[in-house]
Amino acid sequence: MIDDVATDSSTSSEKNRPSSTRRTRRVRMTGKERREQLLDIGRTLFADKGFEGTSVEEIASRAGVSKPVVYEHFGGKEGLYAVVVDREMRQLLDMVTSALTAGHPRELLEQAAFALLDYIETYTDGFRILVRDSPVAQSTGTFASLISDIATQVEDILGLEFKARGFDPKLAPLYAQALVGMVALTGQWWVNARKPKKSEVAAHLVNLAWHGLENLESKPRLVGHRKS
Repeated sequence: MIDDVATDSSTSSEKNRPSSTRRTRRVRMTGKERREQLLDIGRTLFADKGFEGTSVEEIASRAGVSKPVVYEHFGGKEGLYAVVVDREMRQLLDMVTSALTAGHPRELLEQAAFALLDYIETYTDGFRILVRDSPVAQSTGTFASLISDIATQVEDILGLEFKARGFDPKLAPLYAQALVGMVALTGQWWVNARKPKKSEVAAHLVNLAWHGLENLESKPRLVGHRKS
């Protein structure tokens, strides 16, 4: 499939003619190129306006095509949005997974924190899209399920540490969810604040997480009046 894009290729003599008589040359864009163009435009608009605030008309207008071209490639706004979200979720998961290399457990916490903050810094539009409530289902699920996938990566590390310290390794999933959730929520705040700088945010996150784990009680107890 090939699409056309109108561009002004007038010669100097043609430019002296009235605008109504000038001719334009059509530069042909491949189907793959057009699809990527629409994805880039859609990504920017979804990040800025959200799903509901973005229209097929605006996407088509920015791309310089008619609405049917958008429908031909993605079946509609929902299809375009789903592809954008799937790409971002895979990008984030890949960055976190690849960051968790061998090392001391505290260093692994740093790597996980930096991976998420790196993603937010580099793919800000993508992160803004991910943390919005999704109106359509994606093959990779929701942002909450993505955080759960990342927590699973951390879960194995915590399980080994718990076992080595004599704690119940079955509780590792709970602590993994808590740690990853803490970083993710902090990331949602930092995407707008951007202060303090990234390395400081990572250091404070690890400080809270590591020293909390370091002084972990094997059998935590409640101190308030409520016991159930």
